Amino acid sequence: MTYETTDLKLDIERIGTVYAILTQPPKARACYVLAHGAGADMRHAFMEKVAEGLAHRGIATFRFNFPYMEKKLGRPDSPTVAHAAVRAAVAEAARLCPGLKLVAGGKSFGGRMTSQAQSKSPLPDVKGLAFLGFPLHAAKKPSRERADHLAAIAIPMLFLQGTRDELADLAHLRPVIERLGKATLHEVEGGDHSFAVLKKSGRTNDEALTEVLDTLATWIDALA
Repeated sequence: MTYETTDLKLDIERIGTVYAILTQPPKARACYVLAHGAGADMRHAFMEKVAEGLAHRGIATFRFNFPYMEKKLGRPDSPTVAHAAVRAAVAEAARLCPGLKLVAGGKSFGGRMTSQAQSKSPLPDVKGLAFLGFPLHAAKKPSRERADHLAAIAIPMLFLQGTRDELADLAHLRPVIERLGKATLHEVEGGDHSFAVLKKSGRTNDEALTEVLDTLATWIDALA
């Protein structure tokens, strides 16, 4: 399937301007506002593969840089700034993709900032949140503190998690998701925080990512 990629600029009120990318296939069924992780920007190979893979599945993506990444600062933005960036991205995606089902979330830090923004005040017209490796805790320090805000979210959520993810011990994450009610957990067997698998697993990283994207596309289609 062919698709169009458009480089854009995103204005974040009282904060500044960052770059963004809209990847849109013809006759798209939905648009996923895809926020990047803490250590790599919207053009990272993982983000590119997700955008391209969803485009082939008929789903548009709106990627954007958080301000700290745009300025090449080492430390992520404060939650206040990150939330403002997410809200600006959701509003711009809605403007550019009128009539499309809108979903938000992203990779690790980006997904967590999106969920925090949603918990404080619902993101307009967003029908669900999808997380590509939710960072439940710091590496090898299992806890559930980063999940406290999720209880305030009323819309459906999808957690795509590798079973080897050092930032999300499934023994801690599974009970969280069970209590949320509207949340779904999909475990990628052998996947790490970016769904990379070991060679001895018998499958490739691309095959694991295909599982992730197929699951995500199916979940988006099922949203009301």
